Amino acid sequence: MNGKALLSLVVAAALLAPTGPAQASPAEPVTVAPGVTLTQLSLGAKDSDDVWTVHVYLPATIDGPLDRAATALGPREIADRVHAALVEKGFEPRIEQVVMPAFADHPGGPLGWIVRIGRYATADEAAAELAEVKAAGFAGGTRYTAQDGTDTGAPQKVHVLRVDFRDFHGTVETGFGPTLNGMETLTDLVSSTGAVAGINAQWFLNGSPTGLYVKNGKLIGSATQGRGGIKLTKGGRHVEVDSYTAHVTLRAGRATAEIDGVNRMPGEVWNCGGVGGDQPTEKPQHDFKCTDDSELVRFTPEWGTPPAGEGAEAVLDAHGKVLAVNPTRGAAVPPGGSTIQAIGDSAGWLLANVKPGRRVTVTERVEDGRGHQVPLTKDTTILQVGPTLVRDGRISVNAAADGIIRDGSDQTFTYNWTVRANPRSMIGVDRQGRLLLVVVDGRQDGYSEGLGIAQTAALMKRLGAVQALNLDGGGSSVMATARSGIINRPSDATGQRALGNVFLIHKGR
Repeated sequence: MNGKALLSLVVAAALLAPTGPAQASPAEPVTVAPGVTLTQLSLGAKDSDDVWTVHVYLPATIDGPLDRAATALGPREIADRVHAALVEKGFEPRIEQVVMPAFADHPGGPLGWIVRIGRYATADEAAAELAEVKAAGFAGGTRYTAQDGTDTGAPQKVHVLRVDFRDFHGTVETGFGPTLNGMETLTDLVSSTGAVAGINAQWFLNGSPTGLYVKNGKLIGSATQGRGGIKLTKGGRHVEVDSYTAHVTLRAGRATAEIDGVNRMPGEVWNCGGVGGDQPTEKPQHDFKCTDDSELVRFTPEWGTPPAGEGAEAVLDAHGKVLAVNPTRGAAVPPGGSTIQAIGDSAGWLLANVKPGRRVTVTERVEDGRGHQVPLTKDTTILQVGPTLVRDGRISVNAAADGIIRDGSDQTFTYNWTVRANPRSMIGVDRQGRLLLVVVDGRQDGYSEGLGIAQTAALMKRLGAVQALNLDGGGSSVMATARSGIINRPSDATGQRALGNVFLIHKGR
């Protein structure tokens, strides 16, 4: 073990000590509220191996154009071709193999080959070399090697909110702005709700939660079938990390149909993992949009104004009575009610089977990874994000089932999102039942590089988590307290992003 890795282990181990009153040292926990502490750690250190380099992109095929190449890595034969072309132009490239770590449901091994040029002390030097590479007919970018996801001793800034319910008498719950179809900053949500502190939570795309979202027992976000998630009950005092599926069914007389989604744009299935007819896959694929030209999508009051467009819709009151059936989409959701929008062939089904004045029934069934139905009580919150990181005290990353390993030959996404270092946010619980909300800064060379997914799981285990889940990350990773505002350093140059939903720590009311 090198010196930096040892330092990381020693400092992380310090987090496992019992928490105490505020101390002057930044490595000591600071009391945010009775039972809530904030610990900020500086792990690792910069060394001579941390340099800037030019990363040359590869074409998708062996004979593809070099000046429009867009894949970060590929087969050895394509890397060899790019290497030879660079040498012919007078550059001194090198070929490196990228190896993916093993995950719970996917073996480790070679992921592909990359081509790089030079080792530079500054980003400006690497950018100057990149300009010459592009002028010679190649495509590429610059990279900082400490962010390759392989350096366990790279600099990291870790921020940990620990909630000890033996002393904390409030709740930990999710929150969002006036509507789901809108975005708010974490600091605004902390301020407007009177929360003690919070961190970012779920991915949102097109104004929609991209995964199962159950708040106070109500299903308000579609499931990515089989993806990891976290269930909070008793105000956050009971935590379960598992995989979840959900099925929502519409019954009109003797006719039944599965509702494809809840509170999302009809036809657009971000992260895939839908319930049928999705193209090109029904498997989860993170940050990828699948499509379905025949769908039923339910909108609840939490969404806001439903989208308008071609198709059909049914407008339902709080008791399932059909107030109207419209040949186009876009009607407002009645208080306590919902609308069912339909596109494609599903529009014909809805018009044929749902009639004004009659009652329809919408049933919901959420299941855990063992196929057991999850009771949706008023005390139940489920947020599907992922991947899982720690299960039953052991590192357990469901990388393939969670869709963070991309299908197909182009593994650029897998390399950049899963293997390479990025800012990360996590949630977990330790053996004492203390909830952990964690943010690691990243993409800031020499200050904090971020973590690959395997390193993220290892960190949560070192922090004592027996259950842990990865949350939205990258530029969305943010932590804030009511007293101090933003605690970490978000990676976007513009600062904190607007978010779809967040985790908030509320004092007892």
